[in-house]
Amino acid sequence: MSLTPSNMLPLGTIAPDFELPEVVTGRNVSLRDLTTGDGTVVMFICNHCPYVKHVQSELVRLANDYMEKGVRFVAISSNDAENYPEDSPELMKETAKTWKYPFPYLYDESQDTAKRYDAACTPDFYVFDKNTKLVYRGQLDGSRPGNDVPLNGKDIRQALDDLLNGVPVNSEQRPSQGCNIKWK
Repeated sequence: MSLTPSNMLPLGTIAPDFELPEVVTGRNVSLRDLTTGDGTVVMFICNHCPYVKHVQSELVRLANDYMEKGVRFVAISSNDAENYPEDSPELMKETAKTWKYPFPYLYDESQDTAKRYDAACTPDFYVFDKNTKLVYRGQLDGSRPGNDVPLNGKDIRQALDDLLNGVPVNSEQRPSQGCNIKWK
């Protein structure tokens, strides 16, 4: 596994639009469908990455905790499923059901959405305010497979708490780290 950091899209960037198929329901989901709340979290994840597997339980906890507070969540897989069949839409659907993802899990077959977000790794996280302006991009927390740092979503939770409380989100943010996106 090759450790790759986030590219750190500039703060203040307006969320790039997308419309992608949701693997569980088969319906298309767009950014517009998700921006009716107080904020939106866009996560680039996949099935096979050990860094994503390490944080899956916290992703579900985080979404369940903050969705009831008005924050929307979406996960997108942009990996090349032909060369990485574990990341196929069929297996994405199984993963979403197994983990009971409370958020849509979208497949970016063309990889255009990942490119517009300048996503580099899985997991890669972006938090947008109610006006779809980027206020946080970076790590979930400091936990990585095997480093014994507690998995608690501390960094994103702090950003979301600040956003919901009308406090400026700290601009000193640490990149996420994980497997590189598997480009075609």
